[in-house]
Amino acid sequence: MRKLYIILFLMVATLMSVTAQATEVTEIRDSLECSVDETEPAINVTDTVPIHSIDSISEQVVFDPASELELLNAVNKYRKYNGPDFHFLKNTTNPSVKPYTFMQDQTWGGVPVFFAGLIAKSEKEAFRQNYKNENPRIRLIKYNFHTEIDNYTQFAGIGLTVGLKLAGIEGRSSWPRLAASSFASYAVMAAFVNGIKYTASEMRPDGSTRNSWPSGHTATAFVGATILHKEYGLTRSPWYSIAGYTVATATGVMRVLNNRHWVSDVLSGAGIGILSTELAYGICDLLFKEKGLLMNDLSSYPNLSQNPSFFSISMGVGLGNKNLRLPTFNFDIPEELLDDDESSEEDEPLHLKFRTATAVGVEGAWFFCPYVGIGGRLRVKSSPINGWSRFNDSENELLQDFSKDPDFGEAIDSLGVHIESDHITEFAADAGVYFNLPLTSRLALGTKLLVGRSVMDDIDVNGAFLGHRLQVNVFNDNGDVFIPSEQPVKYEWDYIDVHASNSIKFGTGISLTYAHKNSFSWRLFCDYDYSHKTFTASYCPMGFMKELAPDMCTLIELMYDWDMTKTFTSSASKHLHQWVLGGALCVSF
Repeated sequence: MRKLYIILFLMVATLMSVTAQATEVTEIRDSLECSVDETEPAINVTDTVPIHSIDSISEQVVFDPASELELLNAVNKYRKYNGPDFHFLKNTTNPSVKPYTFMQDQTWGGVPVFFAGLIAKSEKEAFRQNYKNENPRIRLIKYNFHTEIDNYTQFAGIGLTVGLKLAGIEGRSSWPRLAASSFASYAVMAAFVNGIKYTASEMRPDGSTRNSWPSGHTATAFVGATILHKEYGLTRSPWYSIAGYTVATATGVMRVLNNRHWVSDVLSGAGIGILSTELAYGICDLLFKEKGLLMNDLSSYPNLSQNPSFFSISMGVGLGNKNLRLPTFNFDIPEELLDDDESSEEDEPLHLKFRTATAVGVEGAWFFCPYVGIGGRLRVKSSPINGWSRFNDSENELLQDFSKDPDFGEAIDSLGVHIESDHITEFAADAGVYFNLPLTSRLALGTKLLVGRSVMDDIDVNGAFLGHRLQVNVFNDNGDVFIPSEQPVKYEWDYIDVHASNSIKFGTGISLTYAHKNSFSWRLFCDYDYSHKTFTASYCPMGFMKELAPDMCTLIELMYDWDMTKTFTSSASKHLHQWVLGGALCVSF
């Protein structure tokens, strides 16, 4: 009876192996349990065999006792674990899994993401604040944002991978192979990041150190996310990949909001993290071959006609409105305070000319059928302004002329303006309906209808005054009404600020997606957004007078009913039609 069981087992196991190779089955789901004798533990062999092919295959099978014994030993070596898995040193191998090749693990998706960061680095002025200013709180977003969560979320991907493995949830690799692949991934990443960091010597946005580009935290986060993607996202469910890459992206965003990295640093760090992991896994494929493999990928590439859902990281250029003309400021200066030549002069309107914007974002959608889904998008778009430095120079020239006035010059040590932000940055969050039209299983057209909220950061020029306060000359010995006191004064104020109102934004767009491999897809897109905003310029050229000569300001206000230190405003409404052309790396599921 025992020999009969062995013969039956070998026949079925051989049939399953031959059928798996003939049909190139990559997903292992059904389990056939066979017992060698009543005292031996059960042996699990996983594969899928078409029932109609068993008879035709059995006629071609020739049994070799040596190969039968070798197969039996291999099957006995692989046993699925029920419950927690603490067999750290046991390099278990599933003989039913087809070995990977080096090129199977290479999507090269990290390469364009890295170069997107390199391109953004050359346009970094579009996203940066002036780190040379004396105010360390200046940030890309002018809110008091600070968190240390990114110091921990960078390890979320590898932490989840290890946790799933400990829980006994089988992924791609055994413990020794997982450890080798992970160690190699972090080693390659560290070599890339540190080699570039200390060669480029890029200053951080907070001005602390010269090791900003690329972001090590982001690279670490994307290494962990890609390990999770390979071990569980490709072999079990793409939702593991979505979770890992979402947390990794959030880590990069927090590095920017914490003023520790530029957007370019984060993009390049993400690219290095993905590329390093793929190279490390490819190297381990060469070293380990079939040893330590437990599961194959669910599919070799995403099927866009069945699974069009996606999560993407994108970069593009913004086109559209290029000019913003604001009306002249109404200073309403009393005629008694004007010279004859000043009374005939008219101020020129403030004319802003925007350069091509740089846009980066994340986007995702879940499709409940192959054609319709719901999703959302977060995007940061920054538009630098041409000629803003010329305005800065002209205003500094006027203030220098004021500093030479004999009535005030002795009290002024320095007086000038400096640019804090010379661009308008838009932060937008949108949600809506997504549509997908599969052309083939690997090529699809897409569009969307979105509505969201648009928030714009300000254009900001600050003034700075250093000197001594003027006081009333009580004795008036030399005819001077005001003379410098011994009291030093240091004062900064908002010299000019251009602010855009928050608004509702409507968007649409068209995209072409190509399914690459290993759940990665490439996307080319053209997005259109419409919003209506009111731009307001606030101008306070004499704000320093409230600190330089407060008594004089009070006297002029009493005599002429005019506040020389007030802020003057000018507003204009504008319909914004904006286009973004770009590309994206997608995780499809």
